[in-house]
Amino acid sequence: MKDIKWLVNRLKSMNAVEIIWRIQQRMLQNGEYKKFYKLDKPVTEIPLPGKLKVLQMDINKLSINWEYDSDELFDKLVLLGNFTYEDYKTAWNAGFQTSKVWEERCFSYKISTSQRDDIGDIRTNWELNRHFQFACIAKNYYLTGEMQYLKELDHLFHDWNTHNLFLHGVEWISAMEVAIRINSWVYMYAFLKKSFEKFNQPECTILNEIQSGVLVMVDYITKHRARFSSANNHLVVEMYAVGLAGIVFSYSKWSDYAIKILSVELPKQNSADGVNKETSLHYQALVMEAYGLLWLLMKKNKISVPVVWHQYMRKMSEFVADCCGDYGEVVIFGDNDEGKILDLSGKKVNYYHYVLQLMEMVLGVKYDKHKRVETVRWIMETPERITEQYVPTETKVYREGGFVILRSKDRSVLMAIDCAELGLGSIAAHGHADALSIQLFYKGKPILVDSGTYNYHVPKKYRDEIRSTKAHNTVYVVGIEQADIQGPFLWNNRYKIDEFEYMKRKTSVIIKCGVHYKGIHQKRKLEFDGERHIVLEDEISGSGKAYQCWNLICKADIEQNEIKGDCFSIKTDTNLIESEEGIYSNEYNLLSKNRRFLLPIEKNSIVTEIILN
Repeated sequence: MKDIKWLVNRLKSMNAVEIIWRIQQRMLQNGEYKKFYKLDKPVTEIPLPGKLKVLQMDINKLSINWEYDSDELFDKLVLLGNFTYEDYKTAWNAGFQTSKVWEERCFSYKISTSQRDDIGDIRTNWELNRHFQFACIAKNYYLTGEMQYLKELDHLFHDWNTHNLFLHGVEWISAMEVAIRINSWVYMYAFLKKSFEKFNQPECTILNEIQSGVLVMVDYITKHRARFSSANNHLVVEMYAVGLAGIVFSYSKWSDYAIKILSVELPKQNSADGVNKETSLHYQALVMEAYGLLWLLMKKNKISVPVVWHQYMRKMSEFVADCCGDYGEVVIFGDNDEGKILDLSGKKVNYYHYVLQLMEMVLGVKYDKHKRVETVRWIMETPERITEQYVPTETKVYREGGFVILRSKDRSVLMAIDCAELGLGSIAAHGHADALSIQLFYKGKPILVDSGTYNYHVPKKYRDEIRSTKAHNTVYVVGIEQADIQGPFLWNNRYKIDEFEYMKRKTSVIIKCGVHYKGIHQKRKLEFDGERHIVLEDEISGSGKAYQCWNLICKADIEQNEIKGDCFSIKTDTNLIESEEGIYSNEYNLLSKNRRFLLPIEKNSIVTEIILN
C-alpha cells in the first residue's frame, strides 16, 4: 500500500511527456538486460561501439600540477559517519547500517534501494563506491614509486570489478554515481600513466581496462541522464562527467553536448541572484564544483566558457561565501549528504571552503581566506591572478533566491532567515519544511540550529522527522505540516511564500516574510540592530494551537518567561514555555539529541527577544 501511494504521488509530479520518457527508459533497460546484463562481465570488458574503439585518453588535457611536491600520502578514506575504512575496504555491497549486503548478482533496475531498513542507507554504501580511494592510491604511487601502492590499487580495482559486474547490483542504479566514478577513474588513470613515465616502468594492462571502462560508463550516462522532474543536481554532475570525457578523449560530440546542457540548466536550476532552487547550500556547492572542474579543463584546452557561466558562478559564489562565517561556521539549509566529485586526499575538509577556492581559480576572485586544500593544490597548474576580493557585507538580501544573511558589525554574529520556496521543480527533492526558519551563530557557536540531514533512507521515521516543520526554527501549528512528505525525496501540498520585504533603518534592519499553507497564514518580522539584539514577531491566522519553535544544542534552561544559555537569552511574554527532546545531525549518519523549546502563541501573535552576550 505504501509503495502504491508513493507511485501515485510520484506520477502526479510528472507531465505526460515525462511519463512517456520513463516508459521508453524501461524499454531501454529491458534491452540492456539482454545486451549487457546477460554477458556477466565487468564494465572493463564490455564491447565498445565502433565509434568509441578508436578513442584514447590524453592526460595532458587535464589540469594537474605535476610539479606539486606533496608529502601528504593517502592512508584511509573518510566514510560517512563512524564507519571505518579498514573494516569496509572491499565490502563493496555492505548495508552498513545492518550486517546485510546488497544483492550483487541481481539486475540493477530490479533492486529497490529506497528506505530499506532491512539492509541500510544506499547513500552510505555509494560513498565507498565513488572510488576516491582509487585516485588517491594512484597519487601515492606517483609520489613514491613504491610498488605496494600499485599492487593495492590493482587488487582493489579488480576486486571491485569482479563483485560489481556491469548492470549487476546497486552500483549501477544511479547515473550520477556512475558519473562520479568516471571522474575518479580518469584521475586514477592520469596518476598511473604519469607514474609509469616518471619511474620508467612499462605500462600495465590496468590502463587499458580503466580507459575502456570509462568509455562504456560515459556512453551509458548519455542514454540514462536525468530528465524532467529528476533533472536537478544529478543532471549537472552527469553532464560534468560527459564533458570531462569529451575533453580528455578529444571527442567533441560529448563535450559540446555537455556544455550546451549545462548552459541551459544554469538559469533553470538557479535564481539570477545566485541561489540554487533546491534551497540546499550543499547541493548548490556540488553544482558549483561540477561547473568549476569542467571550467578548469575548458580554460586549459582553450574551449570558450559561455557568458552565462560567468554570470551565475559569480553570484552563486557570493551566496556560498555569505553563508560562511569568520569562525568556520556555515549556514546550511536543506539536505546535506556531504557529497563531492573530486577528492585527492581522502580526508575530511570544509567542502564550502574547497568549492570557493575552486571558484577563485576560474573567476579570479578571492572568496575564501583559508589554506588551500590538497585537492585544489593538485589541480592548480599555475597560480591564478586575483583581480578582486569578495568580502561579505553585514546584510545581503537574496530577494529572488529567498534568503537574507545578516552579520553583526564586529562579525561575531551570523544569522540567516529562509524565505524561499520548498525546492526545485515538482518534487523539491532536497528541501525541508523550513519556511521562515532562522539559523543563528555567535562567535562560531551554533545557537539556533537547523536539524540537518542524518541520512536519506533508514530509519524512515528519522528522515521524516528531521525534515518536519517542528525540527526548524519557525512556527509550528499542531498536526499541520508546512508541506506533506510523500517519500524520501518527494513532497506534496507545498507551502507558498507570499511576502518578502526588507527595510533598512538608521539603527537596524527589518525583514518581513509571509507564508501560507493548508488554511494557515504566518507572518514573521525580524529586526536586528547589527550588534547583539534581535526582535522577532510572529503572527498566525487559521485554526489550531501554534508554537514558536526554537531548536538548540547548547545548554539552556527555562526561567519563567526566558530561555537562558551561557551566552544568550530568549525572552518572550509568556510563562508557559515548554520543552521536548528533538533530534539533530551535523554530519551525515551521525545523530544526536537536541532540546526543542516551544513557546505558545496566544491571541495569534508572539513577540520574542534574543539577546547575545
